[in-house]
Amino acid sequence: MMTAKQNLHTHTSFCDGRDTPEEMVKQAIALGFSSIGFSGHSYFYGSDYMPGAITEERTALCRAEVARLKEAYRDRIAIFFGLEVEMFSEIDLSGYDYLIGSVHYLKMGDTFPGFDRSANEVAALIDEYFGGDGMAYARSYYEHLAELPAHGSFDIIGHLDLITKHAETHNFFDRESKAYRTYALDAVDALKGKIPLFEVNTGAIARGYRTTPYPDPFLLDALREGGFGAVISSDCHDCRYLDCAFSDAEALLRAYGFRERYILTDDGFTAVPL
Repeated sequence: MMTAKQNLHTHTSFCDGRDTPEEMVKQAIALGFSSIGFSGHSYFYGSDYMPGAITEERTALCRAEVARLKEAYRDRIAIFFGLEVEMFSEIDLSGYDYLIGSVHYLKMGDTFPGFDRSANEVAALIDEYFGGDGMAYARSYYEHLAELPAHGSFDIIGHLDLITKHAETHNFFDRESKAYRTYALDAVDALKGKIPLFEVNTGAIARGYRTTPYPDPFLLDALREGGFGAVISSDCHDCRYLDCAFSDAEALLRAYGFRERYILTDDGFTAVPL
């Protein structure tokens, strides 16, 4: 059984989550969590996703509410305030307990097509921007990912191979191919020593897209060998799935040679045994 249960990748009704921060806190306590971290999406000027819901003003409101909850529940659970930063956000990143660096958009000329979308929308994006070449799409994503450290001092790499979201149902590119794996492994190599942690992210399981967490196992080997630490995250948008497949994520890490995972404490990120 997982000890020191924690989820740092948590979205609420202040961005695109279903539940309020307090509902998330209450669920975390009910599930035996020792701590929880809130990491709403950062405001990004190029986003076409939920306009009006992900704004700097709402981030400030969320910060105030999380501060209130931290005091109100201080004897029951530790609460942290972070941010999931879209790479191109260009916002002030100071004052957070931790930062998750993520890529949800590709910069294509002066446009920023979002790819964390339905399978039909991904197919249309590949047709429009890559002439139907899914492998070129994959290459572009990993080239973007490799540039994450230039955009902030991040603690955690968010859903490292997010473009495999639909891989179990749609063959946009061959993720077993040498070319695909080279693109992904080159990105991991570029991030080595620059972002210390990655997440085993079960969010696509909770939302019915995948039956296994991000990232793919071949990447776990590279991440372990590269000295990255692991955190376990549900990328939660619905409190009913706050600890979705956490035991599976722990088992996966053990199977690929990890002996510890990391949690955030008041003293920073700390390793706990698997």
